[in-house]
Amino acid sequence: MSEKKAAGTNVPPLPARVWSEIEDALGMNDANMSRHRPYDGQPHTDTGKRGATEIRGITFRDLRDCYIRAVLLSAHHLVPHLYEEATKGEAAALCENDLFGFDLDKLDPLAVSQNLSVEVEKLMGIYPNIPKLAKGERA
Repeated sequence: MSEKKAAGTNVPPLPARVWSEIEDALGMNDANMSRHRPYDGQPHTDTGKRGATEIRGITFRDLRDCYIRAVLLSAHHLVPHLYEEATKGEAAALCENDLFGFDLDKLDPLAVSQNLSVEVEKLMGIYPNIPKLAKGERA
């Protein structure tokens, strides 16, 4: 039976089955992309209230540009000069060819997704689009 140990801890490894059950309980393995599923994730994430925001005033080219910046913002450890350029937002001098020449497998796909959301929010003028928490509510 394969086991996983919590990184950087002295916690004994748990059987893979237990990790799978924990991941399932947290929704990490949900394979549902229905547009009608609930926004029941943490409020500040794309699966929570923040994710319910409709995209407005953005063209497909704008979305493409946001994606290019999101990838390069996630590649700070691989191509620092392109990361620095991507931090300039709409003023960045970047193109799709900048996405080639480094190992995309070394990127965190969730970081790319989060950076994409932030770049879109910036173009929409609503960044940071983080809902206010009620007193006592935790993110």
